[in-house]
Amino acid sequence: MKVLWSFARPHARTLALGLLLALLGSATGLATPLVTKWVLDSLGSGDSLLAPAGVLLALTLGGSLVFLLQWRILGAMGERVVLGARTSMIRRYLRATVPGLTARPSGELVTRVTSDTVLLSEAAASAIVGIINSTVMLVGTLVLMGVLDLVLLGVTIVAVVIVTLLFALVMPAIAKAKTEAQEHLGQLGGALEGALRAIKTVKANRAEDRLQEQIVASAATSAEYSIRAARKEGLAWTIAWTGVQLAIIVVLALGAWRVQDGLLEVSSLIAFLLYAFNLMGPIMELSQQVTQLQTGLVAAGRIREMDAIEIEPELAPTSAPEQRDGPILALHDVVAAYGPDTEPAVDGVSLTVPRRGHVAIVGPSGAGKTSLFSLILRFLEPQSGRLELDGRDYAGWSHAEVRDRLAYVEQETPVVPGTILDNVLLGRPDATREEVEAVMAQVRLEHLDLDESLSGTNVSGGERQRIAVARAMLRAPDVLLLDEATAQVDALTESAIGEAIQTRAQQGAVLTIAHRLSTVIDADTIIVLEDGRVRAQGTHTELLQSDELYRSFVEALRIDQSSYGKSVMIS
Repeated sequence: MKVLWSFARPHARTLALGLLLALLGSATGLATPLVTKWVLDSLGSGDSLLAPAGVLLALTLGGSLVFLLQWRILGAMGERVVLGARTSMIRRYLRATVPGLTARPSGELVTRVTSDTVLLSEAAASAIVGIINSTVMLVGTLVLMGVLDLVLLGVTIVAVVIVTLLFALVMPAIAKAKTEAQEHLGQLGGALEGALRAIKTVKANRAEDRLQEQIVASAATSAEYSIRAARKEGLAWTIAWTGVQLAIIVVLALGAWRVQDGLLEVSSLIAFLLYAFNLMGPIMELSQQVTQLQTGLVAAGRIREMDAIEIEPELAPTSAPEQRDGPILALHDVVAAYGPDTEPAVDGVSLTVPRRGHVAIVGPSGAGKTSLFSLILRFLEPQSGRLELDGRDYAGWSHAEVRDRLAYVEQETPVVPGTILDNVLLGRPDATREEVEAVMAQVRLEHLDLDESLSGTNVSGGERQRIAVARAMLRAPDVLLLDEATAQVDALTESAIGEAIQTRAQQGAVLTIAHRLSTVIDADTIIVLEDGRVRAQGTHTELLQSDELYRSFVEALRIDQSSYGKSVMIS
């Protein structure tokens, strides 16, 4: 409840107003049977029916207006609760550390934003007010029943107590089933999102049926738990309905006997029966709202779990003077791992990147190349050692300040929603269209319509990769980080990108991860990584003579020195 209240607290005034309107509406409902008794008594005594009939009409119209206002207010509040919860999670997702975010399937994260928040709104708005209002309505009805006849009240209270006890026994099972259903729904979202993202690989391996069975199994499990919850809810509602109906039958029989003996007026019996029928309303609403509250509590807990995702710290911008000499980037004996119990992905790496020039990083799979980029970009934090940017320790820079000096091209080169122009402007939204067209020409994409929506399927893999390179080039960063930027391009385009890299290297630092010899052959420095450590560094010629691992890449592919200018793979 504390978790649920944390979502409702910002809307406490609206909630209080909704509760007040609900109580006013309930008051009109509580007064109606008494006014009905007044009508019957006036009819029996020959008095004018104008006053009681007018009051009855006023109560009916007034109650309708109050309930209309209540639903409008609470409905709007529920949507604001949803918006607040979604906004909070979206902001946390986008400010989270990369390891913290990638630890969960992205589909599950999306499910918590879309599905769980809807369940939360129903509990935070209508359920809380409904439970309080139904309780007040129930107590008020019982009190007014007591005013009419204490004997019949005793019968009614016994029925209510029995119904409440039976209802309480069913509630924990409903909550458990709802929790399991939502958990498996999240698993379904994660599995489906992953399958759709890799749909080409899935189809190429003819794995549609296998994945379909796995995903449908999660859907079936979620449905199974939802069915269990629905059955338990049906049982709870049946208990409430049957209990009240049996109580009404007993009250009618006992009341008729008391009227026959002159112990109760007919008008009082009719009013009591109206209260008995009305009693069904708060009991059914209470059962419904308690069930809804159970679901909302599950959703609130799942949403609050997202608060455990670590976010990147925000430091105030600094205005320290830039260093005009020395390396732009330096690593000093850096050690980093992806978890406290995992082997270091980067183990004691020390290297420097000059302010201008091209530094290439090569090595076998698992050598730590991508992890090194993650450290530089602060996606991963070092366990020991330190990194320096422009002569200052990374600890003195905010994450935003570090990344403002860098530009990064991923190997997968994902696209973001929007047009081609939106994608190119992602890192520098204030650039002019002429500047965009210039960098697009550099990577030979001048034929593309910048205003065309980019879905990832209307451009080739090579074009998508070149769009990412253009985006990075547009920023004119101090350090350009390229993770195999020529993996999916033809020889002519590779040559164009190579020329762009060389041009950029004359103005700033370029750091590339590469598996093609043509990408690194002209690099000023080549760094060979193995098992998270710097094995060797030097020029292409120097490494051929001094490093066996580097030489083995060349020898394994039967590349002689006369063909070094061709586009071939070295790892």
